[in-house]
Amino acid sequence: MAKTGGTATVVKNAGSHYLLSELPAWEPFPAVLRGKVRLQKSSSTNPVAVGDRVRYEDGVITEILPRSNYLIRKSTNLSRQAHVIAANLDQAVIVVSLFFPEIKLPFLDRILVTCEVYKIPAVIVLNKVDLYREDAPEAVETFMQIYEGAGYRVIQTSCKTGEGIDALRDACKGRLSLFSGESGVGKSSVIKAIDPSLDPKIGQISLAHLQGKHTTSLYEMYKFSDGYLIDSPGLRGFGLVDLEKEEIAKYFPEMLRVADDCRFVPCTHTHEPGCAVKAAVETGEISSERYNSYLGMLEDDGKFRQ
Repeated sequence: MAKTGGTATVVKNAGSHYLLSELPAWEPFPAVLRGKVRLQKSSSTNPVAVGDRVRYEDGVITEILPRSNYLIRKSTNLSRQAHVIAANLDQAVIVVSLFFPEIKLPFLDRILVTCEVYKIPAVIVLNKVDLYREDAPEAVETFMQIYEGAGYRVIQTSCKTGEGIDALRDACKGRLSLFSGESGVGKSSVIKAIDPSLDPKIGQISLAHLQGKHTTSLYEMYKFSDGYLIDSPGLRGFGLVDLEKEEIAKYFPEMLRVADDCRFVPCTHTHEPGCAVKAAVETGEISSERYNSYLGMLEDDGKFRQ
């Protein structure tokens, strides 16, 4: 029987067309966005995102219900506009690889800061460990020290050997998880490893540029045995939105732990004497890589192709 009205969750976004489902039931049906449905005080390019709860009538979205959280980034080439990646998340799973493509820590740190701002728990997936553990074990160890030291859970995975997939599957059970990351890190392959019945698009790496080719152009939610996953397009840039420079340090958990010991308040953690954050960087309690990402955010010039 066709659904004539009610409340549902957006499970797929394809421009002005959407699929909705009245979760936890998984029965997607089409809907369109018409009229002047807009988010108040929002400059986002998309008024509706996957994960949004909406009201609908006769296949038309009529209202967007308040969000518990959302992940947003500034559009790469439109510095005044922003794009909501997904909404109402239980966690963000950020998939990275050390090489092929080479990891860009400032990019990862921008996503993590945004997760902290919007109170979205983050899990980092270090994928393709079978490719470089033997050749570059020190790189794996360094990465783990940086991000576990900052307070994040890091799960090492390999879709080829199956390493870490069970742990990641368990981490996603009973949750709505957004899978995000740069193009080519194996995000869609990881999703398929979690549940082989799922069919996110899987692309090849462009060896000429060591960057992933975009294979996912749509935002789409999938249901698996005990939870929901959102697959998102591979990202090439991630700009911070609605964040003042003096606030940024609050969203680095390892900086927040020591900032109260700074001699001056407020402290930018750049030049002030008696800065506890700079002291922690010198002793290795805070990684220099994360601190350099912080400095880069302070000096942001509005271009986000990191």
